[in-house]
Amino acid sequence: MVEMKLSLEGISKLYSGKVWGLKNFTLEVGPGILGLLGPNGAGKSTLMRILATITKPTGGTVTWNDVDIIRSPNRLRTVLGYLPQDFGVYPNLNAVEFLEYLAAAKGLDRKTARQRIQELLEVVNLIDARKRPLGGYSGGMKQRVGIAQALLNDPELLIVDEPTAGLDPEERVRFRNLLSELSGDRIVILSTHIVSDVEACATSIALIARGQLVTCAAPEELLRSVEGKVWERVVPSAELPALRQQYLTSSTMHRSDGVHLRIVAEEAPGTGAVAQPPTLEDAYLYWISAKRGEAE
Repeated sequence: MVEMKLSLEGISKLYSGKVWGLKNFTLEVGPGILGLLGPNGAGKSTLMRILATITKPTGGTVTWNDVDIIRSPNRLRTVLGYLPQDFGVYPNLNAVEFLEYLAAAKGLDRKTARQRIQELLEVVNLIDARKRPLGGYSGGMKQRVGIAQALLNDPELLIVDEPTAGLDPEERVRFRNLLSELSGDRIVILSTHIVSDVEACATSIALIARGQLVTCAAPEELLRSVEGKVWERVVPSAELPALRQQYLTSSTMHRSDGVHLRIVAEEAPGTGAVAQPPTLEDAYLYWISAKRGEAE
């Protein structure tokens, strides 16, 4: 098997108006699914566009198997699959016509393309709808066509940017399962702000905030990092606003005995607080708010 390694060293992107999209971002990525998780506006799409060789960084280097892809983007483009956040389709074409058009653009010969399109339409469960115009597809079906086009060249690096936005819960689960099945011997980068998407399939998670890498670890390591820092406290509704200002709360639930507050804090947040097993949502909030605190 060919070694696959994507290395980012000190990647920065400065937009006009002196706005940093990314700042000194360094990361090593190997086979598996990397979940890139961060709030909206954190720099995820900027990073995805740089990795997809669409945007050039202001500084830093990106190498694919030790080849500088900023200088030689074609070395990566031949093995790259990309599903952008704003993936558009030609509404009058059907799925087969659309994929044939993109296969030609990617340089696949007609025979190979035909066979590959048939395989992929089965993988993304669109065989029965393959002759329908794409304009009549639901959001989830369009997203599945998007994944099919990203896989046409059997990529070694697959980048998907906010892929489950606008999908219903069932389609979201199907999409995550599909990504897990696809990971195998390739690098998959899943960029999202939805913790449950990453929780379901990522083998490692990189947290990004304000254009900078906050931390990168396996899901279980992130969970260990907030062990003993998650609490539940039951309070009357009237006390809720004050506690929310005082503590980092990951969820609130109104029940007959009061409001059940889930709080992330180094020490017990007041009397009656009971320690809870942490979730990835707790870990995410903990790290992102620590980064916010640093910045302020």
